[in-house]
Amino acid sequence: MRLLLGVTGGIAAYKAADLVSQAVKAGFEVRVVMTPSATHFVGPLTFEALSGHPVMLDALATGGAPEGSGAVQHISWAKWATHACIAPLSAASLGKLACGISDNALTTVWLALPPGIVNVLAPAMNTQMWDHPIVQRNVKWLEESGRYTVLSPTSKRLACGDVGTGALPEVADLLAALTGAPTPPPQKVAPPTKAASAAPIPLPPVAAPTPRPATPPAAGPAPIPAIPKKGPGFR
Repeated sequence: MRLLLGVTGGIAAYKAADLVSQAVKAGFEVRVVMTPSATHFVGPLTFEALSGHPVMLDALATGGAPEGSGAVQHISWAKWATHACIAPLSAASLGKLACGISDNALTTVWLALPPGIVNVLAPAMNTQMWDHPIVQRNVKWLEESGRYTVLSPTSKRLACGDVGTGALPEVADLLAALTGAPTPPPQKVAPPTKAASAAPIPLPPVAAPTPRPATPPAAGPAPIPAIPKKGPGFR
């Protein structure tokens, strides 16, 4: 499996680095194409280190292509890919793809991709931009072309501080869309069950206490003998 990953300008570009790492672990060989704006968020060296391949930045670059040093990269890389994904896809690049504009390496390569390959688009932008009628029209055009699978952004707190739809889907969801595997649902932790109370252990009957014999009262002090009174006969 050979994945061509496009990265456009947006704060979510940092997640593309994790996508490259996870895709390599899943068995993909990965090559990355970046727009000039994307390099302001993540450097090309990051993707080169993770993928083991040079990053394409110039639409007219030659050399470093699978078919040979003289091949034009935007054509040879498009023929090389079995899977393609742009994550994150900015509103600007989304509009260019919808209108067939190829003014940088990424849009030029994507217009050269053959039909029939897995081609996933993952837009990420501010909620107001995503909800704009022209952006929604462009998304519809791309879907109706039959060339792309568009993953809608998720709803959460965005980098700008707003809460709404516009966040890049999770890396696991992107990989699932590329491989066709269902995303595993989050595991639910079962609440702890109460341990069954142990059956009471019967106690042996307690014998009634044996009555003790009554203790006779203690004898008092011996009586003092009476002293005879002195009479006329005692001196």
